[in-house]
Order: sequence, then structure tokens, then C-alpha cells
Amino acid sequence: MSSKPAHILVVDDELSMRELLELMLAREGYRVSCAANGRQAFQQIEGAFFDLILCDIRLGDISGLEVLRKAKAVSPHTIVIMISAYATAENAVEAMNDGAYDYLPKPFDNRELKQTIAKALDLRTLSDEKKSLDDELKKNLHFGLIIGNSPQMQHIYEVIRQIAGTRTNVLITGESGTGKELIARAIHRESDRKDKPFVVINCGSIPETLIESEIFGYRKGAFTGASHDKKGLFEAADTGTVFLDEIGELSLPMQVRLLRVVQERSFKPVGANEESSVDIRIISATNKKLDEEVIAGRFREDLFYRINVVEIKLPPLRDRKGDLRTLAQHFLDRFSRASGKEITKISSYAVDLLQRYNFPGNIRELENLIERSVALSSTNIILPDSLSLSTHKRRWIEGIPNRRFNVSDVENGVALDIIIEEIERAYIEKALKFTRGNKNDAADLLGISLRSLRYRCGKLGIEKSSD
Repeated sequence: MSSKPAHILVVDDELSMRELLELMLAREGYRVSCAANGRQAFQQIEGAFFDLILCDIRLGDISGLEVLRKAKAVSPHTIVIMISAYATAENAVEAMNDGAYDYLPKPFDNRELKQTIAKALDLRTLSDEKKSLDDELKKNLHFGLIIGNSPQMQHIYEVIRQIAGTRTNVLITGESGTGKELIARAIHRESDRKDKPFVVINCGSIPETLIESEIFGYRKGAFTGASHDKKGLFEAADTGTVFLDEIGELSLPMQVRLLRVVQERSFKPVGANEESSVDIRIISATNKKLDEEVIAGRFREDLFYRINVVEIKLPPLRDRKGDLRTLAQHFLDRFSRASGKEITKISSYAVDLLQRYNFPGNIRELENLIERSVALSSTNIILPDSLSLSTHKRRWIEGIPNRRFNVSDVENGVALDIIIEEIERAYIEKALKFTRGNKNDAADLLGISLRSLRYRCGKLGIEKSSD
């Protein structure tokens, strides 16, 4: 923002809400004006420029959406954030289509609202935000492949720069879906072998009966059906890089054969009398703890030390949540282009949901989630309902047994928001069932206001009942 304080217009028909927002925003250093209804808002919009308008959907006379349209007609660069205790996907979509920056349900977290306002003022408009996100993606893109600027990833980038120009064997470890192949490709691209072959060998996907001939090749007549010589994958990678993905899946006999290649860069194709030599850089990857596999006798110790000259440990996505928003936007842009849709943004509440999820499948799971959300979305913004997180939530809940009221579970880690949501849902559904769907009576039983019950039902997706 400029040195001049931003001018914000608060439009809400509740005096207490206007006073709360005016006090809170004034304390943040903003210049604040207020309007109690749509007509007052119209007058203020026509008489002054506002950097940002915070407007309730339901006003006493004119709809908040009409205020939004008026504001955009008079001053297209004014940012408008809609708020409502009666948040619906339809209202959110209509507001976004009419140019709203974001749509926040009441009650909102004051800190999050202040952050949203500050961010909106910095970005100014939705188109500016898209440009900012594009710039952020470029800034966060390393080696033309890897997205992320978290401290853990910065350390990995430095290691890649240090070892790329060497012939050193590298072992990349990390959970499934963390992007081990991307790291291997980055090392190759930064090396003097970048214009040479990069050959991926998935040690877990090749059948045991074929893996030797696939990796080392064979000579004509080596076995029934071998009617001609065939190059193996190591020979095909000559002068380049071999990436041994999921090396922990190799059988012990194959580990013996591989050890010689790693040591001598030579091997015998199946059926050959003479050895073949290759000039290759070997990068391996695994989601297993190979040191434990060595102790258990499932992985050769000598091979382990040969491939593990330099180890790069990839963090799971849950430990680099600072990169999540940029990753999600990258996948959103990619799948939007592929599907021919113009989905430009993930709403702040949708991002908040993603931040609270642990992603056991890591980046691959995030990619799948965004792809599905784009496919199912009928709007130009990804809302929380578009994320289809219900399946993930159920799996998360099922993964922690006896969670309700069992506070000892906290020692192993819990998902508090989901525990509270499930308890809230159970009580509301029970109250509605007891009152045969009468929300007035159900609200009395629960000791909350009718307005609060309506909001909670909307938030939880509980079917509408009579009032």
C-alpha cells in the first residue's frame, strides 16, 4: 500500500458489526467510513473513492450484491469483499462473477479477515492478483521444474547446485508423492550431461522375470524368443543419467548384479560372453528406510553405501505448508488450461481447508485433488465445496480411532477442527430429528440462536428443514 492510509467502507445493517469492524480496522491504521444500508452505501460510493469495501450480502433495503455492482461500475479498481452469515455457494459464485475479491462467511476470524484485507489491498484487483500469482510461481520455480521456497527446499536446491557437476552417486529419500523424480531430473539438467539421455528405471514395476533383460539387455539366442540383440536400459543411458526409482524393491540377486554396475560401470547383457562398459551417472530413490532394510537383511549393505554417497531427504508436504498455496495455484493453472476452463483462483477459505489437511499422499495427492476440483467446478473460482474434501476427511477421521472425547489421543496428533465438526453435526442432527425438523425448537434445545443454527447447518451441509 501507499503511505496514505487505505480508505475502507463498511456496509452492514447491524450496528454492533459496523462498530466492531470500524474499531478493528481503525486500529490497523485504515481510514474507515460506514453505511447502515444499501442507499447510504450508494451515496458514499458516488461521493468518494474507496480502496476497499467490506459489504454484507443481506441489507435492509438493497442487496449487498447490488452494492457490489454499483461499486464496480463507479470505480472498477475498488476491491469488494462480501461477508454473510447466510453463505451459500450460489451467492459466492454470483459475487465472484460480479467482481468480488473474496466471500467470507460470518462469524469470521478477525485475524484472518485483517490478513485478507491487507493482502487484497496489496494485490488491488483480481487481475493484479493473477499477475502476482504468476510472478510468485516464476519466483518459486527452481531449475525449471521444482516449485517451492520453503527453508527445507532452499537447502535441497543448494545441495543440487553443489553436486550437479560431479559424477557422485545420489540417493533421494522421502515419502511417496514428494517429487523424488523431479529432484533427479533437476540434478541431470544442471549437469554437463543435460543434453544426454535421462533414463528412468522403476525397480518396482518391472516383473522379476524380465528385470534382468530389461536393465542389462540381451544377445540373440540368449533365450527362447531372443531373435536379435537388444540394448538394455543401462546401455541406452550411456553418457547420460540413470534414475533407479524405488531401488528398495529390487530382489537380493538383482542387487548383486547392480552392485557391479555401480562399482565398475560395466555389466554383462544376458547371453553375452563379454562385458559392456557405460559412462553413466546413477541417481537412486526410495520411500523405504534403507538403513533399516539393511539391518533386516533385505538390502545389501555394500550396495547401500555405494548408492548413498550423497543423500537428499525430501520433506513431506505437511512439513512445507508454506509452499502449498503456490503448488495448488500451479496445478490449478495447468489443469484449467488442459480442460479449457478459465478458473483463475482458489478462494482463501478453500486454501485454509487445504492448509489444515495433512496430505498423506503429499504433492501427488494435492495434484489429484486440484485436477478433480477443476473437472467438477462450474465456476471460475475454487470454493471449499469444490474441493471434494469429504472423502479425505472421512479417511483422516477413520485413521484416528476412538477420537471423540478421548483426549489421550492428542499425544499421537489429532485433527481438532474435524473432531469439533463431527460433534457439532451429531448434536444438530439429533436436535433436528427430535424436533422433526423445526429449527426454532432445535435452536432452543441447543442453546443457540436461530441465526447461528442456520449458519451452522449451511456450513455443515445439513439438509434444510422448516423453521
